[in-house]
Amino acid sequence: MSRTLVFAYGSNMHPERMLARVPAALPRGRARLAGHRLVFNKRGRDGSAKANLAADPDPEAGVWGVVWELAAEALAQLDPYEGGYARVGVSVVAEDGARFEAEAYVSERLTDDPVPYDWYLNHVLRGARAHELPAEYVAWLEGVISRPDETGGESS
Repeated sequence: MSRTLVFAYGSNMHPERMLARVPAALPRGRARLAGHRLVFNKRGRDGSAKANLAADPDPEAGVWGVVWELAAEALAQLDPYEGGYARVGVSVVAEDGARFEAEAYVSERLTDDPVPYDWYLNHVLRGARAHELPAEYVAWLEGVISRPDETGGESS
């Protein structure tokens, strides 16, 4: 069975959320994607903003996330949850300096209202805390402005 790595930087960092989607996914640790920044500009199916990657020429720019290992066939389980995203290859670096080639979900379906719902941001924060991402990165996430979901629902 072929294995693949997925770099999660948004709500899929949250262990409960990821394992509900792909029960056999294995966390392989924290990693950083250089030359990018985290933005909340992907237009979700519910119309709200979701996490996305944006290229950034600043040499200090980088997005922290979690590397998940899963069977290559399991991407078919994850893809339906990632509507509006496309899988792209990325090269991430673990804290020990090891470099990994992984898949990441990136979207060109953007919103003009880049403010996530509070429940969505909570998934991102819970994942960041569960995987003990760097304190300054978690603090930055805690400062992201969110809004209540007036529909009372939760969707991808």
